[in-house]
Amino acid sequence: MPSRDGKKQRKGSDTAVQGTNDSSVVSKASAAAQGYFSDAFIQHFVCKVGRRAPLINRGYYVRWKALDHCVRRFLHVTADRPKKQVLSLGAGFDSLYFRLHADGVLGGAVVFEVDFPDVARRKAALIAADAALRGMLDSCLPPQAGPVQVSSSRYRLLGLDVREESPVEEALSAAGLDWAAPTLILSEVVLTYMETRWSDAVIGWAARLLPQSLFVMYEQIHPHDPFGRVMQDHFLKLNSTLHALQRYPELSAQRRRFLDKGWECCVCLDMNDFYLGLVPQEERDRVESLEPFDEHEEWNQKCSHYFILTASRGALMEQALLPQTSAPSVAPSWSPAALSVRPVPVRLEGLGLASTRIRPQVVLLTGGSGRGGRGAETRCLLRGQGGWSSTRVEASADLGERLYHTVTPLPGGALVYGGRSSPLRPSCDLLKVTLDPFAPPSAAGSAEEQRVQVERMGCTGTAPPPRWRHAAAVVSHGGGDFLFVFGGKNQSERVLGDSSFLSLDRREWMEIPVEGAAPAARHSHTACSYQGGVVVFGGLGRGGEPLGDTSLLVPTERGFCWRRVAVHPPPIPRFSHCAHLLGDRLVVVGGVWMHPDGVPGVAVISLAVGSSVEFRLDMSSVPWPLMLHSFCSELTDAEEPQLLLIGGGGNCFSFGTHLNPQPVCVELRPALG
Repeated sequence: MPSRDGKKQRKGSDTAVQGTNDSSVVSKASAAAQGYFSDAFIQHFVCKVGRRAPLINRGYYVRWKALDHCVRRFLHVTADRPKKQVLSLGAGFDSLYFRLHADGVLGGAVVFEVDFPDVARRKAALIAADAALRGMLDSCLPPQAGPVQVSSSRYRLLGLDVREESPVEEALSAAGLDWAAPTLILSEVVLTYMETRWSDAVIGWAARLLPQSLFVMYEQIHPHDPFGRVMQDHFLKLNSTLHALQRYPELSAQRRRFLDKGWECCVCLDMNDFYLGLVPQEERDRVESLEPFDEHEEWNQKCSHYFILTASRGALMEQALLPQTSAPSVAPSWSPAALSVRPVPVRLEGLGLASTRIRPQVVLLTGGSGRGGRGAETRCLLRGQGGWSSTRVEASADLGERLYHTVTPLPGGALVYGGRSSPLRPSCDLLKVTLDPFAPPSAAGSAEEQRVQVERMGCTGTAPPPRWRHAAAVVSHGGGDFLFVFGGKNQSERVLGDSSFLSLDRREWMEIPVEGAAPAARHSHTACSYQGGVVVFGGLGRGGEPLGDTSLLVPTERGFCWRRVAVHPPPIPRFSHCAHLLGDRLVVVGGVWMHPDGVPGVAVISLAVGSSVEFRLDMSSVPWPLMLHSFCSELTDAEEPQLLLIGGGGNCFSFGTHLNPQPVCVELRPALG
């Protein structure tokens, strides 16, 4: 028998879980108000409709879309059945019944909702006090002593603890649930808050009591990677532990869970696969044009950590299962060696910053944003006998607020191009940064403040449109050097696929003939100077899927020519990564991918042979979740090759912002033989 302390602890957790309903309904109301989906009724369940961040709106859109897809599929499959019903477990303040009734698609179905008594009473009071909601019910009983809080011919609201099987079964039977009729069971981030012995029991009794049923569940997965750790910590702080994550951390485990509990068929999709595979491109284009948006890494991470599941009992319900769909599979070559990662004892963080080495032991850092907002402060990392240190940079002119720009090394300095301060404010200037020639000699190699000269370059010719998340590198043509700019995005184009050339000597944007099929339009890719041309890898394509192709821009007598590099086995597609060249080997580090195996490590691509090897990272020495996107990196001395990774992190959906607090070093020797 549970102890008094155990009951008190459970009650406190139950109260915290009920609080997640209040947060969720506000987010749904925000997404509906911004046009992500049509729901005229959700506003009646909130005190005031606020506006969430675009990332939150998108996240609740894909959640709504997945559940709506499953509900409408069930109603379509059962259209000719005289009796059918929807049983929503932990329904909270969901407006499902009112939406379906207004759309005229219920087709005789009865909607039963079950939630904690306190939640059900609050919802019943809101319905009773609102004429628009009351008008959707043909009859409405006042609150009573029993569990039924609202009762009409097509809608029943019950206040029950779904963990208590016998009372739930009795109350639903009394409320009119037909256990033999086709039934849709909805669980929208509900069962995961229960200890698994309780949630497993719910899954089991539903399979046992409902022989013609479809179970639809939306929950979290992947608890052990950096995003998953931040997600878990968030719910722990709310006293709302995600119990199912530990026992069922992956899609395969969730599928086996349902099959073991009596369900005949089960299909699970993470939300990346659902969004890219089952939401039509036209609808994705509509959604992605609703608000300025530039949190692509966080959007992908959110979708990869949530899933939609359908499990069926009976031949009819098998027709309502989600279709099996997933991104094209890639079979990379995995090295058994893991590359060690160790923290660098320097306090330095930021997102969307850019770096370059302006001297062998001096790394210039520009732009980015941190906990204090978008910072225009320019810094340097200096490498001395005692290791790395950070120092401020005194610049002759302000480099401005910018994220996702490029800094391309030049002799004695660097060229800063593009970026944005917000998704509506691109940076249009081109800045040349050089070390101050009049700085004291000791400043260049010590931890003293560094001094740089900033020159705003005026260029002739037709400049390309403003952009960010592009790639830039120096190429050679006709005896001169050019800044080559490829791809990116801006406030009017979600991806760009154009190429531009800036003569560094003449300071003129010039047209240079380029032959061959150009790589697909993309952003968040990399470009590295290579044999007078460029090697381009990865990025995020127009359709929203990471790319894994490798292309060379090769110098010719007339100009340049694009050539695709066939790489076998292929590297895993990714974006928001960094890349460096060591001879004929392209070293790719970090980024975001759709592969379920943790965080991208290092891929080494041989341009001479056309092969690649993936290396995992040994992050056991890093005490914080290491997020390797929206970061920058530098390759250290070739004698002891290491990668210095600086900054990175992101907004982890509604779970808070995580910034890597220190740079880290990755040991490359095992990857380079």
